[in-house]
Amino acid sequence: MGAYILRRLLLMIPTILGIMAISFIVVQFAPGGPVEQVVAGLRGEAGGAADRVSGASSDFGSSSSTQDSGYRGAQGLDPEFIKKLEQQFGFDKPPLERFGLMIWNYARFDFGESYFRSIGVWDLILEKMPVSISLGLWITLISYAISIPLGIRKALKDGSKFDVWTSGIVIVAYAIPGFIFAVLLMVLFAGGSFLDWFPLRGLLSDGVSGAWCAPWSANFAPGACITRTIPDYFWHLTLPLIALSLSAFATTTLLTKNSFLDEIGKQYVTTARAKGLNERRVLYGHVFRNAMLIIIAGFPGAFISAFFTGSLLIETIFSLDGLGYLGFDSIYKRDYPVVFATLYIFSLIGLITTLVSDLMYTWIDPRIDFERREV
Repeated sequence: MGAYILRRLLLMIPTILGIMAISFIVVQFAPGGPVEQVVAGLRGEAGGAADRVSGASSDFGSSSSTQDSGYRGAQGLDPEFIKKLEQQFGFDKPPLERFGLMIWNYARFDFGESYFRSIGVWDLILEKMPVSISLGLWITLISYAISIPLGIRKALKDGSKFDVWTSGIVIVAYAIPGFIFAVLLMVLFAGGSFLDWFPLRGLLSDGVSGAWCAPWSANFAPGACITRTIPDYFWHLTLPLIALSLSAFATTTLLTKNSFLDEIGKQYVTTARAKGLNERRVLYGHVFRNAMLIIIAGFPGAFISAFFTGSLLIETIFSLDGLGYLGFDSIYKRDYPVVFATLYIFSLIGLITTLVSDLMYTWIDPRIDFERREV
């Protein structure tokens, strides 16, 4: 097992390098880089991109040169100013050198600072983490809480009317896009054309502390902090979780059903029944443990998938500033340190989670062995 884990860990290195290299090459050919973003901002064609450019106001318009700098919208700017921008963003170095430096820094988990925000990339990711954790954790728990009982019931009632109409509901729910259902919920229950029961922004209301029980202010007595924060937290998450969970449980439900059907048809179940055990004892004393192996082993992967992939559109509709929206906004603004850092972190965690999921099969079921055997 140790050799298998070592091989998998070593295989992660070329995998990460390949992912980062392909992404880096694609970025080189993408128009509208950070320098162009700043130039456009200085010319009034975009806003906010030049906030962190030191000395921009003094350098802007310092020359009436009409020399083409190679950037759209840069006509009329001093070529020396363009060179300063390139140096500030690191584009004065050859692409291969920039890629090597990036990989070296990322290997030490040094992600630098955002181009257009006065904050480190690590701090920015940690700032957005609560939204993604909330969505990923609760969607995973809700999905398993619905899918496992429903899947077991469908297996026991296989072929019945209950099985047929629940399968129809699951398939229809899976087919409905979550963002369309989110808009419907917003119109119905969040101040649209009907009711105004739920909020539309953030994880907490403006008057509620962002921390679970701090700071201690005049607004909150020590005993009332959690009392007010937790209900407000779930109040904000109700509609996003409903929209995301609409299709989240379909796969797990059908997987649970098929796993139970497979186990129910095995010989040991027939033997247990022949010994006089009642159906409840057979189901939960024998079948359940074996049928749930694949479900339990897939939990880490399901959580990480929900945690990182969440839904960009759901976050946008309900104004939840999470990692999904951060990645989209960084790509749009060409904030490359954030783009590559999030890609690196997500890829690394995804590979580690895949390894953990595989190992969980062996921990749960000792009969599974990944070691190579000579025939």
